[in-house]
Amino acid sequence: MIDYRYLGRSALKVSPLCLGTMMFGQQTPDDEAFRILDKARERGINFLDTADVYNGGNSEQVVG
Repeated sequence: MIDYRYLGRSALKVSPLCLGTMMFGQQTPDDEAFRILDKARERGINFLDTADVYNGGNSEQVVG
């Protein structure tokens, strides 16, 4: 069980681990990225690091 934490002063609760997605959308094939996302979600990780500059925005397309 994960001990979720509040994000700053907001009411959002996030996992203490963050999944980085910088390699999604180019270096990591989509099927592998989807498996990684599924496994992270199964384990309670709900905190993702993505940005519109990661692989020209393709990372955000993969993450959704």
